[in-house]
Amino acid sequence: MISLKKQNKGFTIVELLIVIVVIGILAALVITTYSGIQKKARNSKRQTDLQSLQTNLEAYFNEKGYYPNRVNDMNSASWLTTNMKSLDQNAKTDPSNPTQSKDLAASPAAKVYSYQVTQSDDSSCESDDTTCAKYTLTATYEGTVNGSGTLVKTNAN
Repeated sequence: MISLKKQNKGFTIVELLIVIVVIGILAALVITTYSGIQKKARNSKRQTDLQSLQTNLEAYFNEKGYYPNRVNDMNSASWLTTNMKSLDQNAKTDPSNPTQSKDLAASPAAKVYSYQVTQSDDSSCESDDTTCAKYTLTATYEGTVNGSGTLVKTNAN
């Protein structure tokens, strides 16, 4: 016996909507995960950059007996070439703002690394650069890492 029922081939609107919703959910998960991975990578770069700066500052201290007294010195390419030959110029640039100048700031700020230097009693050493005995390097994390929103490195001596 021959069936007179017409056979429709294809998807219903409900089936198509379900597939679209599932694809949307998966896309949202991928985008969120990718964004989190990028933040972690930039925060790791901040840690590496400040470690590199700290290593070079300690080497300078071991050679000279004091730390560089001005942010301007740390931002001068010629001064760095002479005094901190192994420092990569990109180590002074926050990864979330790579097009900014590669200068350290004098005080902590978002999207910029800072370098602050003082005498051992926390007073200014601007007038006599050979008295700079302490420094603080600061970077601002994206979000928090180990419960902190900032990364701070200080002198080892």
